[in-house]
Amino acid sequence: MTSETLPILSLITLSPFIGAVILLLQPERWYLPIRLTALSFSIISFLGSIIATLYYDSELGGFQFNEYIPIVQSLGIGYHLGADGISIVLILLTSFILIAGVFASWTIPFRSKEFYILLLLLVTGVFGVFVSLDLFLFFLFYELAVLPMYLLIGIWGSSTKIVAKGPFARAIMDMGLGSKEYGAMKLTLYLLFGSAFILVAILGLYSFSGLKTFDYIALEGVILPSSVQNWLFLLLYVGFGSLAGVWPIHTWSPDGHAAAPTATSMMHAGVLMKLGAYGIIRLGMGLFPDAAQTLAPMIGTIAVINIVYGALGAMWQRDLKYVVAYSSVSHMGIVMLGAATLNEMGLNGSVLQMFSHGIMTGLLFALVGLIYEKAHSREILQMGGFAKRMPGIATFFAIGALTSLGLPGLSGFVAELLVFLGAWKSSHSWWLIPAVFGAFITAVYALRVLKWIFFGTEKEPEINHKENPNGLKDAIGVEWIAPIILSAVLIVVGLYPKPLLKLMDASVIDLLQRVLK
Repeated sequence: MTSETLPILSLITLSPFIGAVILLLQPERWYLPIRLTALSFSIISFLGSIIATLYYDSELGGFQFNEYIPIVQSLGIGYHLGADGISIVLILLTSFILIAGVFASWTIPFRSKEFYILLLLLVTGVFGVFVSLDLFLFFLFYELAVLPMYLLIGIWGSSTKIVAKGPFARAIMDMGLGSKEYGAMKLTLYLLFGSAFILVAILGLYSFSGLKTFDYIALEGVILPSSVQNWLFLLLYVGFGSLAGVWPIHTWSPDGHAAAPTATSMMHAGVLMKLGAYGIIRLGMGLFPDAAQTLAPMIGTIAVINIVYGALGAMWQRDLKYVVAYSSVSHMGIVMLGAATLNEMGLNGSVLQMFSHGIMTGLLFALVGLIYEKAHSREILQMGGFAKRMPGIATFFAIGALTSLGLPGLSGFVAELLVFLGAWKSSHSWWLIPAVFGAFITAVYALRVLKWIFFGTEKEPEINHKENPNGLKDAIGVEWIAPIILSAVLIVVGLYPKPLLKLMDASVIDLLQRVLK
């Protein structure tokens, strides 16, 4: 299949955008048609991703399904799309999370039309980043993926009551710490800060290359001086690292996740954080190979800090959403560690970890949203014995928690094992020690949270009985769909990861050959 027979990447990328435009024309009172429209165009993108996965030639590797339309030829800007095995895996991840997110938002209580429009625009940007082979277009799609988050959190998010103590208590309260407005603003400022670094790096590459083009394929052939590569790589690392949750510029992540509505948390942790890691791998390693080798020790060292710090942070949280948020910081450390190993096993594990963590954290945030709707609380110590009244939610939460700690038979095990083996084979094998320690802490907090909420002493949280007269109850109707889809993916990939690994392997090898030549 080629772009001449079917422009499959444009179909995947632009379907959500077309859906958003159609939603603009629908009245707000059309409750069901609005949801069906969002779902229909999400399914189109999902089917397109399946077609791309099936028709991608993994033996050949490289960028396939290429599409090119010149836009501003004098500046070297064009509509250039293409996808390799790494891109295809992340496109597939995005499609799963999108459909699950649409179902998870089915009962959103107000302004559903605007919510779905922003969600579809965000996903358009995500797909665009994964398939863009023009850096100018890449940056535009990146901004489109980031900016809707402010409104999604600021309007539909939730606030958490923070009890401030100490000498700075007044200042903390004045900032509105814990409010959805604070979370939305903090996230937006951090990510715009990162975007500035990315833009400077792209313009710097455009200038230093002398080619007067933003085309990724053309720029791959440019060999810049090592000093220039190092600075441009660092700019990309800080810029994309702010989205990937890299320590110490990760602090927006827990607050942003905790304040976001369910589908936005799913999309944010499940997909948007992967944009940051993808940007470092695709642009940083792909365009600045000498810098990637030089700075790999720094990236790997910061990655193991991420793993341990995120796990310790998750262990001490008492708000369930903050637990999942800090766990994402830890798991993204595993992603960056795999990239820093600069070997086939580690980088394959890094990409598979992006997929596995995206599905797993999407599942957990969907379940946190259901628990909050039923119990009107996210305080872990106020919960207990929920498994008797929520057996289905308990089962799916257990699958997510066990994936997080790397249980064999689930996708998290395969991904983490490859990264850890890659770390052991790398020139900095000591990385394995803190990484395994972080995995141990993950097992502690994951099992402890599972026990406290679902299998501990039965408790009735402080809920509004007028809003919830029947007390706690299991998921019903459409609420089952997102957990079923995401849990099935975790199990299938955990039991049979070969198709995904085969899909990405040739592209991983090509990238490493460029970096290590």
